[in-house]
Amino acid sequence: MNEQRQAIGFYKGLPIEDSNSLIDLKVPQQKATGRDILVKVEAVSVNPVDTKTRQHHPETKEPTIIGFDAYGTIEEVGDQVTGFSVGDSVYYAGTNQRPGSNQAYQLVDSRLVAHAPQKISGEEAAAMPLTSLTAWEALFERMPLIAKKDANRGQTVLIINGAGGVGSIAIQLAKWAGLTVVTTASRPETVEWVKKMGADIVLDYHQSLEEQLKAQNVHTIKFGLILQSPDVYLPQLANLIAPEGYITAIVENEKPLPMGGLLKAKSITFVWEFMFTKSIYQTDDMDSQGKILHQVAKLLDQKEVRSTLTLTLKGINAQTLRRAHELVESNKMIGKIVVTGGFNTK
Repeated sequence: MNEQRQAIGFYKGLPIEDSNSLIDLKVPQQKATGRDILVKVEAVSVNPVDTKTRQHHPETKEPTIIGFDAYGTIEEVGDQVTGFSVGDSVYYAGTNQRPGSNQAYQLVDSRLVAHAPQKISGEEAAAMPLTSLTAWEALFERMPLIAKKDANRGQTVLIINGAGGVGSIAIQLAKWAGLTVVTTASRPETVEWVKKMGADIVLDYHQSLEEQLKAQNVHTIKFGLILQSPDVYLPQLANLIAPEGYITAIVENEKPLPMGGLLKAKSITFVWEFMFTKSIYQTDDMDSQGKILHQVAKLLDQKEVRSTLTLTLKGINAQTLRRAHELVESNKMIGKIVVTGGFNTK
């Protein structure tokens, strides 16, 4: 009989208020083979993608286990794994194609994994993988910016929604890379947060972005990062971004957008960023995600960037994860929420 392991999952997408939206489970233990490593999960983060995946998931006979950010210790390594050993502390965001991090032991492709930062806590590390990968790829792969300290001086990036998880690290990475960072926020606490992350100029998204930029004597912005509602913000950025500029978005539009009318005259490049693309399609550069996380770990240890963790909940179980999902769904979170303290289904 297979050994059982603790997990949190669901059989059908339900509102988070429903006690069956996330439930404590027992699932069979697995073995690491090939490029996989088996990680004992010690801390997980909850992202908007976790809540959206849960909300809209169809009913299944087998439990669905989600969770994309994790920090933990390697228990086993497959026979094709290099660079990792049993006992190593690691962090990663994994893939949306396999059972996720909301389980005591998770199999993950070693190409998506990096050794965890050594000078911050496990929960601080767990807050970082998915948002760091998204921000790094959006800035340095989807747009022609250089991933090197101070390498992009003289350039300006406009980041829509700087106080969210991705925005919080995107601001920091952009500042590290030498850009002037303009971002949006509204509430006093979010304005304070984005300034703490390093934003140079903060715009109130309730007011005209164009008029506020003029008041700040900002006339040329070549790079735009949309982290919230392209339906609302792509038309605005199409007007603000310089000719031959670049716009990257991570959130899907709800209605068709007149891309030609918005972008063609200026020859603006528009591109999507989805950090699961590499693992879904097993792209040739899939191992770049482990390499990116390695670079982010170095930046965290060198204090070039800081963890965006703002709230830690104790005890990885269904009740605590439901609370974490509830907080993320409120759209009031600043920074990241992490659940830690080991698995406890009592």
